[in-house]
This record gives sequence, C-alpha cells and structure tokens, in this order.
Amino acid sequence: MTMPPILPPAARSRSIAILAMVAAFALPASAQGPAASAEQQGTVIDRADADGASLLKANVARLSAASSPKPIFLRSSRPFATWSVSAQAFRDSILVSLARTAVGTRYVRGGQSFASGFDCSGLVRYVMSALEVPVPRTAAQQATVGQPLGRDARRLHPGDLLTFGRRGRDVSHVGIYVGNGRYVHASSVAGRVIESDIDRPQSPLVKAWRGTRRVLSDASPDSALKGDS
Repeated sequence: MTMPPILPPAARSRSIAILAMVAAFALPASAQGPAASAEQQGTVIDRADADGASLLKANVARLSAASSPKPIFLRSSRPFATWSVSAQAFRDSILVSLARTAVGTRYVRGGQSFASGFDCSGLVRYVMSALEVPVPRTAAQQATVGQPLGRDARRLHPGDLLTFGRRGRDVSHVGIYVGNGRYVHASSVAGRVIESDIDRPQSPLVKAWRGTRRVLSDASPDSALKGDS
C-alpha cells in the first residue's frame, strides 16, 4: 500500500490557505460581506499562510451559518384589536345589565345602594364603582369628568354619562346611556330608577339634555379624540 507523500510545512500551509480561500468564495455574496480591496485580500492571504487552519475553520463556520434555514416571523396586524372590541362588548353588557337591574329601586336623595335607594349621581357612582371607575359624588361634579362629547347621539356608547339641567343653570341631573337611544337614571319625579328615551318630549318636569361625558375607555379610534362641549 502506497502511503501519500508527506508535504513539507510550507506546502501544507499553502494548501490550507487555498482550502480556506475556496471555502470563502463558496459563500454567497451576502454572506461574504463587502468586497475587499486588493491590499486587504493580500493581508488575508498572508494571515492564512501564518494560521491557515484557523481561517479555514472560521470560513467553514460562516458557510454553515449562511446555508442553514432561517426562521420566518409573521407580523400580525393589530393583534389586540379583536380582543379589545370583545372585551369592551363584554364590559358594556355588564354595565347595561347592572344599570337595568336598578330599575324600580326607590329614589332617595343621597342614596348610593340598592338597600338605601339611589339618587341620580349615586346610581352613576354605584355602577361605575363596580367597574372600578371612580367618579365624583354630585351630578354637577360628574359633568366635569371624562371626555366631553356634546349632544351628538350618533357618538354615544353604553356607559356614557348624559347630563341634564335647566336652561341657564348648572347640571343637576345625570343618567347612564345603555344603548339604542335610551338611558337609565334615578328620577326624583318618578320616585324611582327608570329607563327613558333620550328623545322623550320636553315638559316642565323634564330637564333638558345638556351634554355627554365619556368616562370609560373605548376600543374605537374615536376614543383618542377630544370632545366638543
């Protein structure tokens, strides 16, 4: 059996350098990086002569990395949009159910519970506290919190506070919008909590709708807009 010839040290170094260069040129252009100048290439060859084995190892590693499969990351469009709308719908249903459960409860000035009865602002405070949304105590104070929306019925969402008052006077009554043009409020005239139509006929006993305050966050883009009242 014929043994392969043993190359002298200088020849072995040149062979290793050639293998290193072959591995480097086998890489895709993107993996090789910016093209090197002739002076830089000469420096690489000189360093390969001095330590060809290390350079070959490095280039083989680069070749393996360049040819390995890359993970694919999919970008989701508004990943939380659907969740936000669903969560808002669930919250609104709880709010509307709680407000309507109070219908028929007796009106008591200063009342803030089912046991003691409700006045208009006490009902609002009770329902909002169930959702951990703090609001002030009186109707006039509640008319200053949240986002003002004016009297545009098309922008109303369940949970919006409707404020009422006599012409030329401060707000003295407040109710909770529950959808479909209706709101729940503790009426001193009726003597109990009732549900009314927002467009009910005006009378000396009915205070005029003055505006709307949004105290709950909204999943729609309009929630970031400022109101107009």
